[in-house]
Amino acid sequence: MTINPGLNKFGMNSPYLCNNAPMIDWQDLLHFAALARTGSLSAAARELGVDHATVGRRIAALERSLDLRLIDRRPRTSPLTADGRAIAELVAGMEENVEAIRRYSKSAVAGLSAAVKVSAPPSIAAHLLAPKAALFRAEHPDITLTIAGVTRRAALNYGEADIAVRMTRPEESDLLVRRIGVMRFGLYAVPAVAQMPDSDWAFIGYDSAMEHLTQQTWLRSLLEGRPIVFRATDVFGQLEAARAGLGVVALPAFLGDGEAGLTRLPVAIPSPARDIWLVTYPDLRRSPAIRAVMDFVTEMIGRGCPLRDSLDAAS
Repeated sequence: MTINPGLNKFGMNSPYLCNNAPMIDWQDLLHFAALARTGSLSAAARELGVDHATVGRRIAALERSLDLRLIDRRPRTSPLTADGRAIAELVAGMEENVEAIRRYSKSAVAGLSAAVKVSAPPSIAAHLLAPKAALFRAEHPDITLTIAGVTRRAALNYGEADIAVRMTRPEESDLLVRRIGVMRFGLYAVPAVAQMPDSDWAFIGYDSAMEHLTQQTWLRSLLEGRPIVFRATDVFGQLEAARAGLGVVALPAFLGDGEAGLTRLPVAIPSPARDIWLVTYPDLRRSPAIRAVMDFVTEMIGRGCPLRDSLDAAS
């Protein structure tokens, strides 16, 4: 076997196998796939946990091995070329196959010794799941549980989580989907605000990027000309502002009802409800560890956000 180094259009040597096919490093493909998925070097670097220079070097190496220019290098963006878009489609299929292999190996492991990652909305992760992690650990000491509180939807097909809790029903046909709870909302304030005439109430809400949320739409329907005086990107910032007496806030009932310093306020328009869904891949359910975590998540969310509220149960 002989090695034919040959010059490419970048003026650099490229390694070749004996049949003159270029040798491709999977890590280069992985970094390129992250760029194609996220749209920028910096976003890809954050996803992969590396610096953006590393992503740039990996993609340059892939371009040399393929003898193709995959991205247009501009000051602030790195759009894909036509060749880059074609390669990105092929790499996406490869990533899915690799992730399917990972899921198979995880599900094939017998017993309860495993690491399992759950992605959930921050309020659910912090207030319904994390406080009960000690109970889970006591029952399953060989399972390492990771709970990631994230606002964006975790990509299960790229291994970002094994199990996801979502506030909208997934549309992917290949996922195992189970409705496990209902998140209800209420209006809350400190007693000093609650005792004010409701015409004098000021409100706390999400920032403009979150105006589409069900609870924010409900809050706007209650304003009747009264102002939103403070906005935050997450529910925890809103909660802290309400604790400080800044105004009235819409919170998930499991969060607001658990705050000793807040009072639940009467409302003229019934509060909304959002279904909570548990999502994973069917092949992962063969793993005893995955099943144990699914049961834990289902039970904890079912306690805090029951499928039927007390009024439904009484009727």
